[in-house]
Amino acid sequence: MLTKADIARLRSLRDKKHRDEAGLFVIEGEKVVAELLAAGHPLLELYTTPDWEKSAATSAKPPASHPVTPEEMARISHFPTPSTVLAVGKIKRPTLEPTVLNQGLTLLLDGIQDAGNLGTLLRIADWFAFDRIVASADCVDCFNQKVINASMGSFSRVQYFTADLPAALAHVTAPVLGCDLAGNDVHALPPLRNAIVAIGSEGRGLSPAVRTYVTQFITIPRFGSAESLNAAVAAAIVCDNLRRNLGANQPQD
Repeated sequence: MLTKADIARLRSLRDKKHRDEAGLFVIEGEKVVAELLAAGHPLLELYTTPDWEKSAATSAKPPASHPVTPEEMARISHFPTPSTVLAVGKIKRPTLEPTVLNQGLTLLLDGIQDAGNLGTLLRIADWFAFDRIVASADCVDCFNQKVINASMGSFSRVQYFTADLPAALAHVTAPVLGCDLAGNDVHALPPLRNAIVAIGSEGRGLSPAVRTYVTQFITIPRFGSAESLNAAVAAAIVCDNLRRNLGANQPQD
């Protein structure tokens, strides 16, 4: 049986301030929790209703599993329609060593505010096997439940760092490709084994501080009348071009 304190603690984790104070995040939903368990992601607590207990998704439970009634789940749920399972995980925010940005492919996110977009960007980095994501501190929190759900499991597979972007880019020697409507055609990019793809916020694009470090601005040719592309859509097209170029013509060291 859940106490009032248990309920208050679990409900508080929907807010970044309380997540940071507790060092914990909460995630709800049959599919995403099953994916995190299958990936071996460290989960500390699992709250399950009888419907979840009957499912095959319980084969890899963390040590602390708490059966709850559907009524109790409704009280701790962050959704209008409660799920059958809610999990609590430990927040880990690794420190970025800037020298790693010279190795492999990095997706650099500057001020992404939409949780769905960030979750999709995690999926894109996972799909195209980018080595890491580096995000500015003013991006939406990657431990936001909407972000984790939108990432469809990629949250547990992609290296994610939060950093001061200008400081991280200050000594980078790899090409920094900035997405900008006035840039060069992305289809003309040469094969690049090491590169940083910089994506700006949905409203203002790349910040002036990050633009200072861009070595080449790139754009996706427009054939219609749309004003711009969604940040995640633009990132997917750029990442696809980088990967296709590498696949067709591996660069020489």
